[in-house]
Amino acid sequence: MTFDTHTPIDFASLLRPGDGIVFGQACSEPRTLTECLVRQADQIVSAVGKPRVFIAGSYSGLFEPALGDCFDFASYGAIGDGAALARAGCLDLYPTHYSQLTRLFDSGQWRCDVVLMQVSPADASGRHSMGLANDFQLAAARHARVVIAEVNAQVPWTFGAELPDGFRIDHRVQSDRPPVEAPAARGGATADRIAEHVADLVPEGATLQMGVGGVMNAICRQLQSHRGLGVHSGIVSDGIAELMLCGAVDNSRKTGDAGVTVAGSLFGSRKLFDFADRNPAFRLAPTHVTHGPAVLAGLHRLCAINSAVEVDLSGQVNAEVSGGHYVGAVGGQVDFLHAAALSEGGRAIVALPSTAAGGTISRIVPLLDGVPTTTARSDVDCIVTEWGVAMLRGLNLRERAQAMVRIAHPDFREPLSKAAHRRAHRSGAM
Repeated sequence: MTFDTHTPIDFASLLRPGDGIVFGQACSEPRTLTECLVRQADQIVSAVGKPRVFIAGSYSGLFEPALGDCFDFASYGAIGDGAALARAGCLDLYPTHYSQLTRLFDSGQWRCDVVLMQVSPADASGRHSMGLANDFQLAAARHARVVIAEVNAQVPWTFGAELPDGFRIDHRVQSDRPPVEAPAARGGATADRIAEHVADLVPEGATLQMGVGGVMNAICRQLQSHRGLGVHSGIVSDGIAELMLCGAVDNSRKTGDAGVTVAGSLFGSRKLFDFADRNPAFRLAPTHVTHGPAVLAGLHRLCAINSAVEVDLSGQVNAEVSGGHYVGAVGGQVDFLHAAALSEGGRAIVALPSTAAGGTISRIVPLLDGVPTTTARSDVDCIVTEWGVAMLRGLNLRERAQAMVRIAHPDFREPLSKAAHRRAHRSGAM
């Protein structure tokens, strides 16, 4: 692991015993600052003990399980580097809706003493932009004792993410380096078949919310022939940028923020960052806007498309745990699927391959047993695999089981049917 040789901040002198540290997640991680933090880990522990680090979703490769001796890690999910921390037992997890993150920081329930931010160079009026994310960082910074900003010459200036007037920055560090890029993911033939089914469910003029990964990228490719689409999402990816460039997304028919793609953060490559730079068709908004129930309630034809680890025969969704290990998050899935289920003309879609582990494990299971139910079956409209679509809205439990068996991998349909029959026989209804 290599670091810049320049040490801009002496964390041991800034931190106090029991401090909580928060830094920008994913592509917005201020890597010069987090590298410095990791490099000084031993000195920090000697000076003030173990600080608590809210890691959120880090993709920098810096935060390894061995650092559990120096930092107490916490997050809303086992995302990015957090997956290894969770597997090693050194990540405290908060099963919370993404829409609640700003409230938890604003209320002081989640302690934040030191915030590390990455911002763009100032514009002509002297205002910096957070550039790559406007999620929960300002809420955390409002209550922090120390705010440290890395002013990175390669961070885009994006609308909506401007630092507010009077915003306090205690220390500034200049850098000129590529921001962290999201890992590219391709899903292959299975993802392409899933994407074809999902695209058929999305009406012209829909407002999209999408997750990330190979399946989601394939869905974006399938949607390129659509027109009048809008975007209101927690993140935007390279795939969303491609939809804007080809004319599929123009936000012309949104019932809120017409003409503008709204998201909390950019999650992608340099191509996405350059496209968003000073682009008035993009606006980054804080978590209570991107995921807030009051905002989402006003969106018609909201199509929320998310993935899962597994789904049971009644439509319950587990998006958090696989093989006994925490690998995901509650995140924004529940916020968006619930809103989409209520939206006029909306769709609450969960898309996933039918199997895992090289086809040896079915991701359609008889019952979620011993794992969390991330999304209730009452909030799920459509489950999609490469084998088709299970339209669950308005179906009873027996009918749901039959629909789910039809989209399971053929190798697992018979045992799933038998499991459904046994449960129906015992309870009188599936």
